[in-house]
Amino acid sequence: MINITLPDGSVRQYEKGTSAHQIALSISEGLARNVLAAEVNGEVWDSTRPIESDSSVKLLTWNDTAGKATFWHSSAHLMAEALEALYPGTKFGIGPAIETGFYYDVDFGDREFSSDDFKAIETKMIELAKQKETFTRESVSKADAIKYFTEKGDEYKLDLIDGLEDGKITFYTQGQFTDLCRGPHIPNTGFVKAVKLMNVAGAYWRGDETKKQLTRIYGVTFPKASELTEYLQMIEEAKKRDHRKLGKELELFAFSEKVGMGLPLWLPKGTALRERLVNFLTKAQAKAGYEQVVTPHIGHKNLYVTSGHWEKYGKDSFQPIKTPQEGEEFFLKPMNCPHHCEIYKTKPRSYKDLPVRFAEFGTVYRYEQSGELHGLTRVRGFTQDDAHLFCMPEQVKEEFKKVIDLVLYVFKSLGFDNYTAQVSLRDPENKGKYIGSDENWKLSENAIIEAAAEKGLNTVVEYGEAAFYGPKLDFMVKDALGRKWQLGTIQVDYNLPERFELEYTGSDNQKHRPVMIHRAPFGSLERFIAVLIEHCAGNFPLWLSPEQFIILPISEKYEEYAKKVLDELNNSDIRGLIDFRDEKIGRKIRDAEVKKIPYMLIIGDKEMAEGKVSVRKHGEGDLGEMTLEEFNNLLIKEITV
Repeated sequence: MINITLPDGSVRQYEKGTSAHQIALSISEGLARNVLAAEVNGEVWDSTRPIESDSSVKLLTWNDTAGKATFWHSSAHLMAEALEALYPGTKFGIGPAIETGFYYDVDFGDREFSSDDFKAIETKMIELAKQKETFTRESVSKADAIKYFTEKGDEYKLDLIDGLEDGKITFYTQGQFTDLCRGPHIPNTGFVKAVKLMNVAGAYWRGDETKKQLTRIYGVTFPKASELTEYLQMIEEAKKRDHRKLGKELELFAFSEKVGMGLPLWLPKGTALRERLVNFLTKAQAKAGYEQVVTPHIGHKNLYVTSGHWEKYGKDSFQPIKTPQEGEEFFLKPMNCPHHCEIYKTKPRSYKDLPVRFAEFGTVYRYEQSGELHGLTRVRGFTQDDAHLFCMPEQVKEEFKKVIDLVLYVFKSLGFDNYTAQVSLRDPENKGKYIGSDENWKLSENAIIEAAAEKGLNTVVEYGEAAFYGPKLDFMVKDALGRKWQLGTIQVDYNLPERFELEYTGSDNQKHRPVMIHRAPFGSLERFIAVLIEHCAGNFPLWLSPEQFIILPISEKYEEYAKKVLDELNNSDIRGLIDFRDEKIGRKIRDAEVKKIPYMLIIGDKEMAEGKVSVRKHGEGDLGEMTLEEFNNLLIKEITV
């Protein structure tokens, strides 16, 4: 018998060789029908795979992230089976699950392929799914794996096999299709009830531009047809909310090929929005004891050699800037933290001075591949709302908790109510990716875990997601459409203070090493604004809106009164403009609605005679006549709320 520990802590005994599916059956038949895979001692397995020893087991369904990933990876195999049936001779690269479904990289040879072929593939996938083909796992020797794919003539699989260790190679077969795969997979294809192929693109094999370009087919599947319908409706809504589309319509930002890909240009309205966010956080930081600093956009290469950024990111960043001085090189700033370490060192520090909190809205530069650039969410130049706190070891947890409070204040103020705190830890199996001692990593990881627990955060733990110099707490925010974004981040760092030889004099009159906390509640202004635009569909909170009202005179004879209204309202520190165009009032209202201006003030004979305005609210309609004082109070009340 073996002991199986379930997520609730209960322990059950089963025969050795029992599968997760059998464990589910022992609990309830309904659960067993929905189990897609299982997490066994932290590793995702097929639900039918025998468990031979005492284990912790979590049964995975469609409601679990790992369950969805298994479902979509199996769907990639199902699509490959359909492609092989429809287009004999097709060769296959890789077919992983991704956050929004799956893709498979395919070589069709000389055959032309386009989205016009999607319908036939979707039909074939559903036909195969209905056959409820079992996914069968088989361990294969390296020699047999090479023999199989040599006979099949698939050089991409042979390339993959070349890097695998003999004795750790597995095949999966469903129906007439066999693939090189480590799994896991769902029990059978019958779980797939709805299929939609979403897109087709090119992808170089192994990401190498010198190698052949394959056809990458993206798709998504669901266990219920109704869920596909909901998903497609969400996609349509997402298109309407796309920050690139709204950014252009609302005149917030632009891009120019002459300036360079991934380098946004902030237009006046977008700049005003940015500045309000900056002022909002600057004010909150001042109350929390932060001091503002400013550092250059470049730094000497030795600065980043010392910090470790050159070793970790040098090859993937903008290349060094050489000066007329022989051997002198500068580096576009990829991070603000090395500069802040040098600011800390400008004078001796005592334990009485700590914590020291330096904040900067610092623009940094990272060379992202052109194919990875996406509006404001993935750019090459962006501004971090960066701060670095230098404190004594015994202050770390309390300072970390204060930063959590600041992040949550930002989220609440901007309507982000649905979030999870991700504890991002070092990959214990690949410590070479990180710098610093095991002792310091243990200290910093424990500080984060304890602080998050004491603040009552809803947390998940992810191994391998830490920064190279320390663990972090990443805030994963869900927007109005349920999409997940990583925004705010807090990191504990024992390593950079060592690399920069930072010190403070303790109460014992001895030199000690401070601990460094990195934090950015927005993450980056560019990404944060992109997410905010899509979250609120461009309908910004009133306090943040570039234009809070627009005055719409019915004709030019009311323009002088309109100017008087504008002056009086501007004196009350609310923002607006006048639409002077020679257009009918209906057109002016429609255009103001498209621009998502919160309030429209219509002026005609009656309003001018009574010293009032007729007020319309974006998306709601007519609010009636008001005096300027009443309108001003309305806005102040909404901003205060």
